[in-house]
Amino acid sequence: MGVRRSVKFLLRPTIKQAASLAACLEDHRQLYNAALEHRCTAYRKAGVTVRYGDQSADLKDIRADDPAGQGRWSFSSQQATLRRLDKAFRAFFVRVREGRTPGFPRFKGRGWFDTVEWPKDGDGCRWDSQPEHPTATFVRLQGIGHVRVHQHRPVRGRVKTISIKREGTRWYVILSCDDVPAETLPATGAAVGLDMGVASLVTTSDGDPLANPRHLASSAGRLAAAQQALARKKRGSKRRGKAVARVAALHAKVRRQRLDGAHKAALTLVRGYDVIVHEDLRIANMTRSASGTIERPGRNVAAKSGLNRSILDAGWGVFLRVLAYKAESAGRELIAVDPRNTSRTCSRCGHVARENRVTQAEFACTACGHTAHADVNAAINILRAGLALRDAAEAA
Repeated sequence: MGVRRSVKFLLRPTIKQAASLAACLEDHRQLYNAALEHRCTAYRKAGVTVRYGDQSADLKDIRADDPAGQGRWSFSSQQATLRRLDKAFRAFFVRVREGRTPGFPRFKGRGWFDTVEWPKDGDGCRWDSQPEHPTATFVRLQGIGHVRVHQHRPVRGRVKTISIKREGTRWYVILSCDDVPAETLPATGAAVGLDMGVASLVTTSDGDPLANPRHLASSAGRLAAAQQALARKKRGSKRRGKAVARVAALHAKVRRQRLDGAHKAALTLVRGYDVIVHEDLRIANMTRSASGTIERPGRNVAAKSGLNRSILDAGWGVFLRVLAYKAESAGRELIAVDPRNTSRTCSRCGHVARENRVTQAEFACTACGHTAHADVNAAINILRAGLALRDAAEAA
């Protein structure tokens, strides 16, 4: 059965095309902000709720009144921008109903709106628009032209949507493809539990650690120097703009390195095991600030801040997301289990005690005397819990 996947390629626009891409992004940002202002003003002044259908119907007049601006771009891409705003409002009302922090949709400043979507290949855009070209791939975008693509791998399935994204000084095209054939791997008969960590990205129940490269820590010196240089620049100056681009480029490099490492680690696991069990981690809660408030200040704030930075540098969320879709494509079973007490439970006798965890790396059961590496012991407990969940689901 086919699955849905996204692929991302670097664009190679000319100077003129890069300027047109920037203009397209800016006009869509202004459309988003104008639509948000329209909704807010209508409700504040008259108590009227403006919906996506109302604003989409106004697009025809907007384009007719501004042929050299909004009229240049694809009607469908502008509808996608309005749907993006509508989605933000729907998510806001869901949070209100659930009693969470609402987070009202915000106006997008420069640098905070970096993506434009074309909902259908062939409607204002065309992937592989020059198939007769012997060596290069192009994507055609209305108002911009045929932009060269650095296609480093084949596109499988049927291209459904096309998006353009700006990351620093680079431009990317993102294809969402339907009916991508799954690449089922041969069965291995093996199962594994994964304990997420900071010293190692993952420790398996077989005792094999997967290294944590610590990409952010490796680039910390260059980032600190770039940020110090940025702090000395005058706001609004060209030199400050170059310094901002330098900092953004360093962060983008770290992000790409982290994603590449996650792909390699996930592929190693998917190739080696039929069943993969991991902790169902709430990473946002784990990395929440410990600073507290003026009335109730937090404790060990510096230590907690360093731990948060290490967790985010490890990229647990990226790794688990990549692992999930690779496991699906390969026909592997992925199970998430509750992580509570997995590091305090003896994998031999089942005794649970805080004192079992002697140090960060050492486990010694106070009941039976079993000793092991703490992460390996936790991974075995995670595997056992995952297999028990699977057996219970099959029995039901």
